[in-house]
Amino acid sequence: MSGLRQKQKELRREAILETALRLFESQGFNATTVEQIAGQAGVSTPTVFNYFGAKQDILLALMERADQRAMSEARQQMPAFDNAVDAMCHLESRIIRRELEALPAAIWRELLPFGLLTPRPEAATHLNRRLIEEVVQLLRELQARGLLKASFDVEFVAEFLNDYSSTLFMRLVQDDVPDLEAHDRRIRKLTETLVAGIGAG
Repeated sequence: MSGLRQKQKELRREAILETALRLFESQGFNATTVEQIAGQAGVSTPTVFNYFGAKQDILLALMERADQRAMSEARQQMPAFDNAVDAMCHLESRIIRRELEALPAAIWRELLPFGLLTPRPEAATHLNRRLIEEVVQLLRELQARGLLKASFDVEFVAEFLNDYSSTLFMRLVQDDVPDLEAHDRRIRKLTETLVAGIGAG
């Protein structure tokens, strides 16, 4: 019975997330209320707050889900790469595309000028830190395979790429149809410079 109850909770949580995303897309994040989300998801407003402490937590959940999917996909593909630059660029590509699937460009444009989730900066910071840690682990795997030298500072590179990618992402979402190919080229150029400059295996 507990397994069934857990499954029902997961389905309800997903229904709230999907409903919220549809409303965010159609009328914007700020214009969407928790009451609207609850009504269209077929649950009570207190139920939404039981799953998500605030409207911003729904955004965090959507972002976390996107990052988890991207990392899972990248991890599955890593063994196929015999080149560190290709592997790192593939990872970045998966993260960016999943984040744009999680929240369309128009929503990102609405959020970014206000510091993205300003009421919950600690939660957003924690989510970003977890993503960086995942990237560090993947870079260490490339190191262990001899695709990056032991002297390659994976922690610095993971943080640097995260900061640089975040800056490029703000530019990317300024268009309703983001130029992903141009973004990929910029990331590849930087990655090639980092790998060549710090040392590849």
